[in-house]
Amino acid sequence: MTVLWSLAWGAATVLLVVWIVRTLNWAWREPRRLERALRAQGLDGSPYRFPFGDVKENNRLLQEVRAKPMPLHSHDIIPRLLPVFHRHYRQYGKISFNWVGPMPRVNVMDPDLIKEVLSSKFREFERPSTNPFGKYFIKGLASYDGDKWFKHRKILNPAFNLGKLKGMLPAFFACASEMVSRWERKLGSEGWCEIDAFPEFHSLTVDAISRAAFGSSYELGKRIHQLQTEQGELLVQVSQNLFIPGYSFLPTRKKNRIIAIDREIREILGGIIKNREEEMKLGKPHNGDMLGLLMESNMKYYQEQGNKNAGMTKDEVMEECKLFYFAGQETTSVLLTWTMVMLSMYPSWQVRAREEVLRVFGEKTPDFDGLGQLKIVTMILYEVLRLYPPAIFVHRYTTKATKLGDITCPPGVIIALLFIFAQHDPYIWGDDSKEFNPDRFKDGISKASNDNYAFLAFGGGPRICIGQNFSMLEAKLALCMVLQRFTFELSPSYVHAPKTLITLQPQHGAQIKLRGISTSPHG
Repeated sequence: MTVLWSLAWGAATVLLVVWIVRTLNWAWREPRRLERALRAQGLDGSPYRFPFGDVKENNRLLQEVRAKPMPLHSHDIIPRLLPVFHRHYRQYGKISFNWVGPMPRVNVMDPDLIKEVLSSKFREFERPSTNPFGKYFIKGLASYDGDKWFKHRKILNPAFNLGKLKGMLPAFFACASEMVSRWERKLGSEGWCEIDAFPEFHSLTVDAISRAAFGSSYELGKRIHQLQTEQGELLVQVSQNLFIPGYSFLPTRKKNRIIAIDREIREILGGIIKNREEEMKLGKPHNGDMLGLLMESNMKYYQEQGNKNAGMTKDEVMEECKLFYFAGQETTSVLLTWTMVMLSMYPSWQVRAREEVLRVFGEKTPDFDGLGQLKIVTMILYEVLRLYPPAIFVHRYTTKATKLGDITCPPGVIIALLFIFAQHDPYIWGDDSKEFNPDRFKDGISKASNDNYAFLAFGGGPRICIGQNFSMLEAKLALCMVLQRFTFELSPSYVHAPKTLITLQPQHGAQIKLRGISTSPHG
């Protein structure tokens, strides 16, 4: 027994020593080596602080800026959203580095370098997986690289062409009709009411994406949304502690809940997909929803390849559904929310937009062809996306020494592509870059600035957001129906305080006063 205990203690000691050595290498030696490699090329940034890097400082600054609102008509939101990045920009310029725990992050704000990463070298800069629990939230197309990304993009493309999206317009209209009718019932005898536009549009897009993605199973889709929302909030919380050595192995309550949510979502999606597979075997046509289009395209792909293993697996179909479901409703809801806020702040643009909508549609239901004719509405949506993009930056990762401009990034470096800096840059957009001016888009995106790669609301390059047409179509339809029935202004209770929680949201809501107008569509 004594010998066994000695062997056990010896093995435990060896394992402990190995763990200590690996932890020191991960949290001390490797960050120092990478910092020297970056500084040797003339790149400036903050010094590494063991073991959290700039995470604690960033959280402290975020708490400070979120404790007070911004001036009502100010759109200079970068210092509030990204205080550490903004400080680096002023101190080091458009390329620098800071620290995500022990990992260096090269911050890129220059459109030419962003273009290099997203376009000419998009295969060389991979999607990072710094959060070990991210795999339980969303994977799918946005997280893949190489051949797997090419295959999934090819299978998904047919489901997102404009012809297929046109077939989803009735589902969008039904959801928007329910929303504006509910608002009309709130008006009361005085002809006005107050709403918080953010949860209203969130409910709208959840309903719309549920119907568009899952058809008759949309109630189950709403349950998926509830679970994803909870899971996303938990992921943000646990990510603050990932740089404590050994933390990812601890079975905490929050981490167990993240895994349990993933299990429940998979059970729901598994049941929906199984029913669709049985319907397809019986030759029943799908109703044009996104899941049906995806499964149809997937079947065609492996028939073309002559190999039943060539297409997506059932798990991969689930992941694409999770990604589309989350990204589709989240992006459109914040776009519509900020659009209502901007049109409340700038009533002359609200008048111009309404005049265009009534000129094109009158009291009729907005249709697909008419939505394509809306120039002013499109200009407004583009300007909102420029000032308040749903995603303000994205990350890439180097797995080998990779050239970026004049710098060679060693393996193990995160690349932050800071879209919002490019979209607010006065050297690119002019002296009014931080003002709301949709007229800059009167001749389209390519002529709105002196750099046609500076508008990055949907990303860029081959990996540009596959759902951008879906989001714009839904946003145009909903905005048209609101403009046909209501005038609106900011409530005195509105507090201008943008913040990021995965997407760019109003911290205290978007309180809007609605007034009914005489023209009421009855299409």
